Amino acid sequence: MSGRAPAADRRGADAGTARRHPRRRWRDDLTGWGFIGPAMIIVLGLSIFPAGWALLLSLQKWNGFSQARFIGGDNYSDLMSDAEFWDAVTHTGLYVALFVPASVLLGLFLAVALNRNIRFIGIYRTAIFVPFVASAAATGILATYLFSPQYGLANNLLRSAGLPAQGWLEDPSQAMLVIAIMSLWGEAAFTTVIYLAALQDVPPDLLEAARIDGANRWQTFWRVVWPELGPVTVFVTIWQTIGALQLFDLVFTTTRGGPLDATKTIVYFLWEKAFKTLQFGYGSAAAYVLFAATLIITVGMVIYSRKSNVEAF
Repeated sequence: MSGRAPAADRRGADAGTARRHPRRRWRDDLTGWGFIGPAMIIVLGLSIFPAGWALLLSLQKWNGFSQARFIGGDNYSDLMSDAEFWDAVTHTGLYVALFVPASVLLGLFLAVALNRNIRFIGIYRTAIFVPFVASAAATGILATYLFSPQYGLANNLLRSAGLPAQGWLEDPSQAMLVIAIMSLWGEAAFTTVIYLAALQDVPPDLLEAARIDGANRWQTFWRVVWPELGPVTVFVTIWQTIGALQLFDLVFTTTRGGPLDATKTIVYFLWEKAFKTLQFGYGSAAAYVLFAATLIITVGMVIYSRKSNVEAF
């Protein structure tokens, strides 16, 4: 009994203190909101308001100068019959198919290679991440230099090997492949870092048990390590897919949608309609179609991963 009394007294004292100081709690809450309030207002102002305005614009016909005219869903119906829009959808789909699997596989390969206790490993890991922080303008300039049909390093290497030079960014059949390669050069570092963190989080007991059972490195990776990386794989796949659907900056700094519109993506299409031809409503409609497609793909992948018992979210 004597051991319980002090605890009961303390609980009673705490309750009494809470009752006696409602102003202090109110002041603490107000202080917290005072810290997060300005940032929340800025975030909401820069996200919800533009999104709502874009939705309203997608239902209007407006060139930025004259009076906006409400036309309902005409912009969306026009998009569904616009051959140029569907070409942009095809180009975006091709880029996603080229970039996403390659970025995931390359990131996994590099993470496994860097998950070692070797000399200068910190330098190697830093070097891998450097392209990720490079600007799109720098990446575009590098791509233009490397893949120039006249003086590019890629064609110089082909000529020195006795092989024919390629058109690269000036060839409609090769331009999207070049953009995917340059995106891979910059974005694979992201998947590498995520996979590297996941590899270092694999319980050492599992690896030791596999070695005791006689599993070699390959068997240990596929039977022990790879299942542990399932949620991370789902996450990076969804993340890279969303980024690939929004490709714009590298196209803008290299081909401007060419040659012959072969690299015109959905985002470049809506940018061109909104800011070059001043069809703000039509461009906003394209943006919301892209948003709907991204949402459907993301939700579908999350549902599939949960049904497969591989939850990343």
